[in-house]
Amino acid sequence: NRESPIVVVLSESMEPAFHRGDLLFLSMPAEPIRVGDITVFKLQGKPIPVVHRVLTVHDEDATGKQYILSKGDNNPSDDRAGGIYNANQLWINREDVTGKVQGFIPYAGFVIIIMDLYPHLKYALLGVLGLLVVFQRE
Repeated sequence: NRESPIVVVLSESMEPAFHRGDLLFLSMPAEPIRVGDITVFKLQGKPIPVVHRVLTVHDEDATGKQYILSKGDNNPSDDRAGGIYNANQLWINREDVTGKVQGFIPYAGFVIIIMDLYPHLKYALLGVLGLLVVFQRE
């Protein structure tokens, strides 16, 4: 279910652990999600993945399903009360989790954030790179 093994932190919700612009490396280990894990999850109908810490885990023995309640370290309330989850959603499912954070590079993702904020800069950079390729071949 993992979309990408790398994500960029887009908000301050996980400070002081992670800051806006940090580049996170993800993996999806086979072992169950545990309280304290920092996970990335994607909710139906919401385009941007969320990076938050696991606050509570409910394991359903009969089905083997895991239900997770998360919270940003810098947020005053959990994601259910804070409006991060979809309306009437009490838990996220293990299937919603796209990865667990395994490591990070501070602020390395700011290039991606700047490119999203200023699309013209992205095209200018691609143009310059294209010109470099053309002129390097001679």
